[in-house]
Amino acid sequence: MDYSSSLSSLSFHFNSFRASANSFLSQYEPLLLLLAPLFSLILAHLLRSFFNLIHERGLKASLLGFLMSSVKLIPGVKSYIDREKQKVVDKMQSDGKSKREGWRTELPSTGLGTLVLEKMKEEKRKDVAWQGKCSGTVYIGGSEIDGHFSLINEACSMFAHTNPLHLDVFQSVGRFEAEVVAMTAALLGSQEKSSGGQVCGNMTSGGTESILLAVKSSRDYMKSKKGITRPEMIIPVSAHSAYDKAAQYFNIKLWRVPVNKDFQADVKAIRRHINKNTILIVGSAPGFPHGIIDPIEELGQLASSFGICLHVDLCLGGFVLPFARELGYPIPPFDFSVKGVSSISVDVHKYGLAPKGTSIVLYRDHEIRKVSHWPGHKVLGYIFEAPTEYLVESGFVLFCRIACDPIHQFVAVTEWSGGLYVSPTIAGSRPGGLIAGAWAAMISLGKEGYLENTKTIMEATKRIQKGIEEISELYVVGRPDMTIVAFGSNVLDIFEVNDLMTSKGWHLNALQRPNSIHICVTLQHVPVVEDFLTDLKESVETVKENPGPISGGLAPIYGAAGKMPDRGMVQDLLVDYMDGTC
Repeated sequence: MDYSSSLSSLSFHFNSFRASANSFLSQYEPLLLLLAPLFSLILAHLLRSFFNLIHERGLKASLLGFLMSSVKLIPGVKSYIDREKQKVVDKMQSDGKSKREGWRTELPSTGLGTLVLEKMKEEKRKDVAWQGKCSGTVYIGGSEIDGHFSLINEACSMFAHTNPLHLDVFQSVGRFEAEVVAMTAALLGSQEKSSGGQVCGNMTSGGTESILLAVKSSRDYMKSKKGITRPEMIIPVSAHSAYDKAAQYFNIKLWRVPVNKDFQADVKAIRRHINKNTILIVGSAPGFPHGIIDPIEELGQLASSFGICLHVDLCLGGFVLPFARELGYPIPPFDFSVKGVSSISVDVHKYGLAPKGTSIVLYRDHEIRKVSHWPGHKVLGYIFEAPTEYLVESGFVLFCRIACDPIHQFVAVTEWSGGLYVSPTIAGSRPGGLIAGAWAAMISLGKEGYLENTKTIMEATKRIQKGIEEISELYVVGRPDMTIVAFGSNVLDIFEVNDLMTSKGWHLNALQRPNSIHICVTLQHVPVVEDFLTDLKESVETVKENPGPISGGLAPIYGAAGKMPDRGMVQDLLVDYMDGTC
């Protein structure tokens, strides 16, 4: 009886509501009633897009972008901006365009044969003098025709025909890669108990690919562990631009946060950006701009507390910091001995003195590394015990330590009509000559060689830093931990100083936030420290006495780019510049 009464009461109220609603809506046109929900959906979509834009770019950047877009709608404004932008691009390209005249666009009808080598030598003689004059760039000391240069060149040449994708044929290259990865991992804490004893990885074509692989692995790992489908990562503004590439390639929302007053990753600022979609935070040891090591231990604690990944970029420091620490320099923890570090990238082709195109990505354990594989095509491979306990994949043959087990069969996860395949890197085929060159570099130098090189480079860096600090118009940015010295000025246009240094044959790196330039010290600089400081003092004096841009200098462009509030316009400039260089 109670149930029947409740049902009758509910029916009565529903009918009353329906009658009232129909009576209220009867005063409107049927077409309007049909369109109203559609317009409501469109409005909701626009509002959602607007708030998403604010969330991604911030209120200031969003309003500025809207303002600039609106201004460009005014007749004549867009064409004026485009003309001025083209002037800047033309100025940046002016030197390169003249040099590109006469470049080949088609194959010669008749090949040159071995005479091509003479042609290459002729072109090489046109290169600028780089010995001791470039920030970073060339890390091996001495002449390119003897010493360590000669050794790695011969090693590369000996294995130039090899491809680690075919390791059933080129097993020597497989061993070289396994040992390079193992030796590098040992330098970076893999043998420490706190590392977990499962550090693994593989060689790549450079630091950017190593970072891309680490980011992809972190994305896929966090998806499998937490079900995150809208991934985000948080990095300091000092982190390498490779993370921007990774974010675009792998559809990850990227947050760049300011550094602290010491130009280190601001742990508190990173903490504020962590949310349910965060997969990865990043630290550098050291950061490329200023040579300063981020607080890796604090970042590790943060990553551990939230159950997210932490990647440490050791592309510059991987073959310096372990030896600098052993030499007694005050180096804070930076490797797999730190709890929370899930992956590391390290370039062998920098201070490892290997040929260009050799880097390594390392993972704390196999679970993180497994998700980096790209299954696709190729034939069945096989697994056998490597000479080390570190997992290294090269093409379709997988090296791993299988304690006392016999040979095992390995099959990729998926297949296509070409067969079965798994690749741990972006590239399939890879140059075995470069792997061989990296192995030759490490084995030829040994621990003693790296210790000696580190001592020499660190001492040269300290001499340069001291010399810069003695120039009253300049200041050193932060407190460099390694072999990079960044410096700026509160009284001079530092980019004008850079232009003058360029005119003297130096090739330094221009930086922003703050405006500054840096030198990355290598073995090439050891004999020319005093020359560098002398030229720097002269350049500072010249700018002090005669401020203003020099003819052909890029100081106005760098200065304008640093002050330009519309970062989209800066991006357009760079895209147009790159588009015109090829």
